[in-house]
Amino acid sequence: MRFFSLVFLTVLLGGCLGYPEGVTPVADFKLSRYLGKWYEIARLDHSFERGLSNVAAEYSLRDDGGVRVVNRGFMAREKSWKQAEGTARFVRSKNEGYLKVSFFGPFYSSYVLFELDEEYQYAFVTGYNQSYLWLLARTPTVDSGLIDRFIERAKQLGFETDELIFVEHDRPSL
Repeated sequence: MRFFSLVFLTVLLGGCLGYPEGVTPVADFKLSRYLGKWYEIARLDHSFERGLSNVAAEYSLRDDGGVRVVNRGFMAREKSWKQAEGTARFVRSKNEGYLKVSFFGPFYSSYVLFELDEEYQYAFVTGYNQSYLWLLARTPTVDSGLIDRFIERAKQLGFETDELIFVEHDRPSL
């Protein structure tokens, strides 16, 4: 019985580390260039960001070699900023845009960059399945051509692009 409990726990903890069919993590990834602030331009809705605007993430190196992740967003209904801090680590290789991130102790989920421009100015990101999708950029606004490209690429991969939320950035971030 103990063995089955251990197997179940292993599957539960590791079950969120894949990525959707057809998605390929970017190769030749350079973490040092990815660090810093990223604005959320578009996302698929999920409970942990529901109702948030002005969402941004800050990535920095930790002393233990991991990545500190701080996500912030404004909850208009409560008129307050919400923040969550987590840790990211590479899943396979430090030069592949395939990480796992945790905001809740030992529970990790995939963070997969499947498109990243050469200048590290925008990124297309997914999680372990097609329920998770983000367009991130170094600036709070991007041109419509990039948004169109993101939607088309995501649609080709089977994401529900009609469900995308385009994030407002109307408050100065702290």
